[in-house]
Amino acid sequence: MSEARKANAVLSMNTLAFTACFAVWMMNGVLVTFLADNRIFLFDKVQIGWLMGIPVLTGSLVRLPVGLLTDRYGGRIVFPAVMLVSAAACLGLAHAQTFAGFALGSLGFGLAGTGFATGIAYTSVWFPKEKQGTALGIFGVGNAGSALTSIGAPFVLRWLTQAGANPEGWRNLPRLYAALLLGMTVVFILFTTNKRPAGGKVRTLSEQLSPLRSMRVWRFGLYYFLVFGGFVALAQWLIPYYVSAYGSSLALAGILASIFSLPSGVIRALGGWMSDKLGARTTIYWVLGACALSCALLVAPRMDITSPGEGVMSTVAGTVTRVSPTEVAVGEKSFPLRSDRREQIEEGQLVLPRAEFWQEPVVQVGQVVKKKELLARGVTHIFFQANVWIFTALVFVLGIAMGIGKAAVYKYIPDYFPNDVGAVGGLVGVIGGLGGFVCPIIFGYLLRGTGLWTSCWIFLFLLSMACLVWLHLVVRKVMREQAPRLAQQLDEQAFRSLAPVRFPEQAAKGVAS
Repeated sequence: MSEARKANAVLSMNTLAFTACFAVWMMNGVLVTFLADNRIFLFDKVQIGWLMGIPVLTGSLVRLPVGLLTDRYGGRIVFPAVMLVSAAACLGLAHAQTFAGFALGSLGFGLAGTGFATGIAYTSVWFPKEKQGTALGIFGVGNAGSALTSIGAPFVLRWLTQAGANPEGWRNLPRLYAALLLGMTVVFILFTTNKRPAGGKVRTLSEQLSPLRSMRVWRFGLYYFLVFGGFVALAQWLIPYYVSAYGSSLALAGILASIFSLPSGVIRALGGWMSDKLGARTTIYWVLGACALSCALLVAPRMDITSPGEGVMSTVAGTVTRVSPTEVAVGEKSFPLRSDRREQIEEGQLVLPRAEFWQEPVVQVGQVVKKKELLARGVTHIFFQANVWIFTALVFVLGIAMGIGKAAVYKYIPDYFPNDVGAVGGLVGVIGGLGGFVCPIIFGYLLRGTGLWTSCWIFLFLLSMACLVWLHLVVRKVMREQAPRLAQQLDEQAFRSLAPVRFPEQAAKGVAS
């Protein structure tokens, strides 16, 4: 077999294995929701967040040493080992009886998340630098494994539990995932050839950690914490979100969640192309802006609020002579009221919030009132449906932005660390993976503390804005250092545009510049 055919076979097997591993890695998003929704396990919101985050923690923390082992021994040895250990943990999870047992099993099969580090290293050694971007973009499509779990696992669980007649049938789901990994291991070994980095010294752990001294690595890590960690967290969190906030069935919730995760996974290759054409910095600007805007629009929760409104006070003293839904009369003076004209609200039809206002009499005929005494209280009714399809469209946009951002961050790295791409990329991946662990836990605590499912969007909005502001400050600093005249001109133009508004006298005298 020619070298090119071997490389293509390795790329194909890496992509398939990564897809399988990612599907297993995201299993708890569906499984834990099913168990809690059917009260098979009495998990609270915080425990759900922990169980969704624990597999991500393993996949994140072990990613760097697994990458080192791949460089040393080759992907054909390490990738099957990762899948075999994950399969064994899935079999252990099938026997869990308590939260602790479930957490322990989740910690074990979380090793499947290290398939990204193994696949990146194993793919890279088979392709020259000019083709690595394309090859790694194709490999990254394996992120779509999360969508396969979101779509397929609810139907499989329904079949395994006989539509609820046999609740304990859920234990066969992790067994099926174990069988998937075992089968993938056999196929992987049959169709791949081992290869390690040619020449060069294999870096030690201390050498790989040395780039951490650069603040730029932490900045890239924060971007990846958002676009990858946020993606991993939402790929799981959206399923209980749809079930609890919208009353969706688990199957429908999985399909709707896949509208976020599937495009975000497969569009990663497009993100690399955009970064090549537009530049990583421009692409990241657009990504962070899209993330902030989408999350801001998602913050408003479903609401049905009745609040005090503007009332009607008497302008004269006297006796109430007439009371009706449309007026109150004191003596001969009439005070018109806005009547209650609430219409039947049709679910599924509203996009924007609807506000209605009316007034209700609080006095009776024959009652003596004083001047400025309240005759009718105001009532304001605000209803916001948070239309599920509008919600899903915004989530889709957010997923696309995160998918593009994942590729853009890794395009950034070679520009600043050409001799440490593997080390910095691995560390950035660890930080991003930790985001996938931390975010569901934060979401759980925010939900318990506020009672609002939309609290997760507030957190992601603030995180997006922090990334955007940090990027902008760095760009301005670099511009002032490397192109001071251009930076001065931009500052002067901005000052002139504000001067007529803020300093009208100075602007009129021509001193704004």
